[in-house]
Amino acid sequence: MTCTGLMKQEEEKLREKKIGVDGMHKSGNLMATPLDEGQLFSMLLKLMNANNTMEIGVYTGYSLRSTALALPPDGKEDNKGAFNFIFVDADKDNYLNYHKRVIDLVKIRGLIGYDKTLWNGSVVASADAPMKDYIKNYRGHVIELNKYPAQDSRIDICQLPVGDGITLCRRII
Repeated sequence: MTCTGLMKQEEEKLREKKIGVDGMHKSGNLMATPLDEGQLFSMLLKLMNANNTMEIGVYTGYSLRSTALALPPDGKEDNKGAFNFIFVDADKDNYLNYHKRVIDLVKIRGLIGYDKTLWNGSVVASADAPMKDYIKNYRGHVIELNKYPAQDSRIDICQLPVGDGITLCRRII
């Protein structure tokens, strides 16, 4: 990442957290939020002028801290009221349940982000392809989430190959 200049733009308050996250990625820990993903969310939140966010599922706190640092001074991070942005990175077997609940909590023109929606590439692999057990166990749930928003007329969707895949849902009605 250093060669892209992302580290230079990274908030000083995130550097210590990022060093731990990098170590986790190098050791094969796929649960931690990568730098490019944190930077993307930070930019999106600033562009949206987001002032009320929710994060469901926290591992190291890197993405949560990226979110908090992108909020303006009058911004808040709690679970009351209408949200500009909701980030879901929790138990994959409940992703669809989360979607059905958070869609009403996000404002119209607000954004919901789902993490790890490429699920180590397994969502495009055949069901009998070799994969680790934890990938295989949750693969169907991630595929289910990936299909559902395409049929949900309340949102526009975009899936990005950042980190292990991010699906963004913008509420339109």
